[in-house]
Amino acid sequence: MSADVETAAFEDERRAVEAIHESRGRIERELGKVIVGQREATHQLLIGLFCGGHCLITGAPGLAKTLLVRTIAQVFHLKFRRIQFTPDLMPADITGTEILEETGDGRRRMQFVRGPIFANVILADEINRTPPKTQAALLEAMQEHQVTAAGERYPLEEPFFVLATQNPIEMEGTYPLPEAQLDRFLFNVVVDYLPEDDEVAVVQQTTSRKTEPIEPIFDGPDVLRFHEVVRKVPCAEDVVRFAVKLSAASRPGEGAPGFVNDWVSWGSGLRAAQSLVLGAKARALLAGRYHVTPEDVRALAKPALRHRILLGYRAEADGVTVDAVIDRLLEHVKGPKS
Repeated sequence: MSADVETAAFEDERRAVEAIHESRGRIERELGKVIVGQREATHQLLIGLFCGGHCLITGAPGLAKTLLVRTIAQVFHLKFRRIQFTPDLMPADITGTEILEETGDGRRRMQFVRGPIFANVILADEINRTPPKTQAALLEAMQEHQVTAAGERYPLEEPFFVLATQNPIEMEGTYPLPEAQLDRFLFNVVVDYLPEDDEVAVVQQTTSRKTEPIEPIFDGPDVLRFHEVVRKVPCAEDVVRFAVKLSAASRPGEGAPGFVNDWVSWGSGLRAAQSLVLGAKARALLAGRYHVTPEDVRALAKPALRHRILLGYRAEADGVTVDAVIDRLLEHVKGPKS
């Protein structure tokens, strides 16, 4: 590679880094036109978007989970599709199906009709309301970014994100997501109730006037370039080791902390450490830094680990939550100094 080409590539990456850093304020201003509060949840979703990872959004009804995802898709000018998951939803309703059609010469042939999954941002609304067979239809798409039908491979549009929502308080008529599928989500983002002042602002805003239109800031090619830039952010080995130790400490067994053996049935795997490091790189760029710190890893420990740790009966009896276990892990695993 010639010096001129290397210089041009470096300048392109530098501009992309600056765009990522400057975008946070612009994106928050656009989201603020329709979304009040939820800064932490929004920040985690943006990190997931810049990493190219899927996110599970957990929250009670009426907390604007669907609106948040739709608005993010508008800000990034990405093709958006919403799939309402119901008990009678079939895999073909998501991926598409083959139909018999007649050609101009009177012959018949099977034609694949693409389903709603062929978009950039897929909102899998109330994903835990559909049976495991239909939930599994997302596995190949999430991992391989493709759909296979009748032996044919159909690549999905890039960038491709699955942002799934679920209601944590409603159990009747729901099917818990299998651990293999949960592990494919980069983060589990919790959307909680707003403070009183924010709730007042929401009620005033939604009952008085129409919201301002959302102005797109980036497009699909921009997002794909951001994915490449995020992966090039340097991360010191001791920070990577901290992420690996944090993930490994959540697994019950010999050498695990006592509270883990008491409360945890199954700990996080390798994807947890990968999610922590990749998310930490995107968080650093959004903060205007070109390197990852241990604080970036700590800040993302809960969204990266909470859906990968399965609690046992004793934790339920003691009233212990997953987030409480992660807090204990952060106290137990001593990371490097910033």
